[in-house]
Amino acid sequence: MLVSKSTNFSDVLIFTPAVYNDDRGCFFESYNQVVKETLGVYFVQENHSISRKNVVRGLHYQWDKPVGKLCRAIRGSLIDYVVDIRKDSPTYGQYESFVLTDQNHWTLWVPPGFAHGFIALEDNTHLLYKCTALYNKDGEGSINPFDPTINIAFPISKDDAILSDKDINAQTFESYSMKPKF
Repeated sequence: MLVSKSTNFSDVLIFTPAVYNDDRGCFFESYNQVVKETLGVYFVQENHSISRKNVVRGLHYQWDKPVGKLCRAIRGSLIDYVVDIRKDSPTYGQYESFVLTDQNHWTLWVPPGFAHGFIALEDNTHLLYKCTALYNKDGEGSINPFDPTINIAFPISKDDAILSDKDINAQTFESYSMKPKF
């Protein structure tokens, strides 16, 4: 697996595997020692999210034991969004998006210090992601994905998005900015 796509954030990486296709299907390494050594992290949890088309999840972060995530679409397609929430960063408040599909096999590294979310582009989209810290309900936060300050260019309107109550009622980016340093 190689880091093959540069991003606007030096810490956010895209890994692209060598995919071997034949008449039986395909084979590729989705994770290996090279990825582990490149990231220099230890994963303690793996999550599997299944979403319908137009489901928007996020923008989530964990402030107590910040979490890095290694994300891959294993079925369907999605647009993954990362927002820099590191208050001392020159890219603070900026976002970038990445299309992850079961066809491109990209693996996205979202380091601690970034809020993370996605929109499912088709029904039955599966996102699998490894985490560097255990989930901590008392140390998590969420920023409304449709906050106009961040102004994410979603491919659908807010009215057509399917969101959880938690994400609909999430804080604004301005409210996040008023909290102590990440």
